[in-house]
Amino acid sequence: MPREKAERIIPLAPLDRLIRKAKVERVSEKAASELGKILEEIGLEIARRAGELSIHSKRKTVTSRDIQLAYNQWKRP
Repeated sequence: MPREKAERIIPLAPLDRLIRKAKVERVSEKAASELGKILEEIGLEIARRAGELSIHSKRKTVTSRDIQLAYNQWKRP
């Protein structure tokens, strides 16, 4: 199901810049949008895991360490 513009968390311009930073000359709007969907999905999963880690540590605040640990868990299948 396609996401509406209003549902987008990451704006297209920074996504375009991110792709261009990878030495790409031209970027379609669809390409930037697709990258945004993927990054948002990954980001939400890492944030969910970080939230679980903070709860496990009896904290309400998610810390940078929680994010790093969640990322390390995510990247290892």
